[in-house]
Amino acid sequence: MDKGVLQKILFLDRDGIINYDPGDYTKSVEEFHILPGFLRAAKSWFDQGFVLVVITNQAGIDKGLYTRNDVDAIHQFLQGNCIREGFRIESFYYCEHHPDFSGKCLCRKPGSLMIEKALHALNGDRSQSVMFGDKIRDIEAANAAGVPGLLRDTNAGLPLFDSSLLAR
Repeated sequence: MDKGVLQKILFLDRDGIINYDPGDYTKSVEEFHILPGFLRAAKSWFDQGFVLVVITNQAGIDKGLYTRNDVDAIHQFLQGNCIREGFRIESFYYCEHHPDFSGKCLCRKPGSLMIEKALHALNGDRSQSVMFGDKIRDIEAANAAGVPGLLRDTNAGLPLFDSSLLAR
């Protein structure tokens, strides 16, 4: 990636935007079900020049419900599906903390640290980037990082690229 060129980044919350969120933790690849239409929609954003980045809270690690290896396996599974469709997710950022277990942190959404790290690492253009999330904390994290956030209903998935979604 040319560090001199600012990148448009599509930030994606994971559970409820990429995969079906049952309302509890998704702990394994077997429980990870990509939402219908997600791969097609993500490819449409990728084809419009967006770098795709997943930003997700995974407090189940802190709670001992699953491990980092479980999260990594889910992300590898997702990436394999994306590659088969002709695109890739550039980076996965997750916060494993929960305030009741490890105290307050800056990375857990609505904190913006994960988004800030991705913007820095990928030379992101805040004005051309966007985040889709299904919780207010996703939008608050994006806005705190200077990126517009668009709230979707849980399990509504990602819309196909439409430039009107970016109108500010």
